[in-house]
This record gives sequence, structure tokens and C-alpha cells, in this order.
Amino acid sequence: MSDTPTRILVADDHTLLREAMVELLQSEPDIEVVAEVGDARAAVRAAAELRPDVALIDVQMPYNEDPGATVRRLLERRPGLRIIVLSMDDHPALVRRLLALGVRGYLHKSASRQSLLAAIRERPGSGRTVVTVSMPPLAAAEGADRRAAVISERETEVLTLVAEALSNRQIGARLGITEGTVKRHLRKIFDKLDAVSRLDAVNKAAALQLIRPHSKHSLPMAG
Repeated sequence: MSDTPTRILVADDHTLLREAMVELLQSEPDIEVVAEVGDARAAVRAAAELRPDVALIDVQMPYNEDPGATVRRLLERRPGLRIIVLSMDDHPALVRRLLALGVRGYLHKSASRQSLLAAIRERPGSGRTVVTVSMPPLAAAEGADRRAAVISERETEVLTLVAEALSNRQIGARLGITEGTVKRHLRKIFDKLDAVSRLDAVNKAAALQLIRPHSKHSLPMAG
């Protein structure tokens, strides 16, 4: 075990849970909690400024509309950061997507203290990941789950705006792209999610935690 403590960033919007986790970690002599934050933006800032070794993050926090985008930003601002997700969501498609983006562990919030500490203490560069949720073999997963795991950041942005009931023209104006480009993104999204409509795509993406629904607006059926 190294004499240098592992520096930890804890990000969770549930205050009691976050404080309990910090207290647990602070009791370990080889771990130092350098920051605790309650939303995704603060997590990215803390990762850049404090340069922790490990970030423990929840995927359901304020300003975390797309967990994949948050993971990308954390790794961009702090290359080499080991990200461990702690979540109540155990959907295999979400787990696979985040692991593919570079997350080093995915633990259900019911995981044991031993599992959490083992994930934190996993040797950097080992290439191993720690997952405590049930993961069926990839070949047995539904086709939509597999394709959803590779939905792009731009496609996620488009789908998030669809969920806000924006038309194709409005989405194009918001993102600085043409209406035709928006339609091409939507065709790809429909294919990846096996969706038959805008509403179907939004519902399936929300179920997979690819986006977080903003409201219960009636979605337009066409651009």
C-alpha cells in the first residue's frame, strides 16, 4: 500500500448519504477526501482544480442531464481520473455505456463497504473494473440496449431538446445546425433505439437514463 493517500472527490446530491460516505472514507488511513459536492458542474470544477485520483459520482444529480457527457467532461478536465459510479440505477445499457466511456467501476448503492473500498483501492492501470450490478452477457442483451450504448453526444443533445418539445427548426437554431442535420440525427437515434416516433424515442432514452425528461409537454409529431 502506498504511503500517499488516495485523493477522493465525492459527488452526490443527497446530503445525508454524501456526508455518511465522506465519514466512512475519512476513517480509512490511506484515503483523503479532497472535496464533496452536490451537482455535476461542481464535480467537474473540483476535478479540474483539486486533481483527485478518484471521483465517486452519482449519475442522477443536478446539471447531469446526460451521465455520459459528465463522464467525458470529468476525463477531459482531469485526464487519468478513475471514476466510480454509485447509483440506484442498474440498467445494463447504462452500465455498459459508462464503462465504454472509461468509468472504472459501477456500484449499486446497496453495495457493501468492502466493495466500495476495493474499487477505490484497485491499482491504477490494472485494466480491471468493479461492477456490483447484474450484467447479462452482451450477446444476450436486447438489440436496442446495445445500439443505445453508442449514442453520440450530439444525438443526446438533440434528443434532450426533443424532450423539451422543440421542433426540428428550433433544435437546429439552438444547436447551430441545419434542420436537415437535425433530421439526420433523429433518423440515427430512431434506429439505435428502435423508436417509431419522437415520443417513443424520448421514452426509451429516459428509461435507459440516456437523457433525463424535463417535463410532461406534449411532444410535436413533426418538425
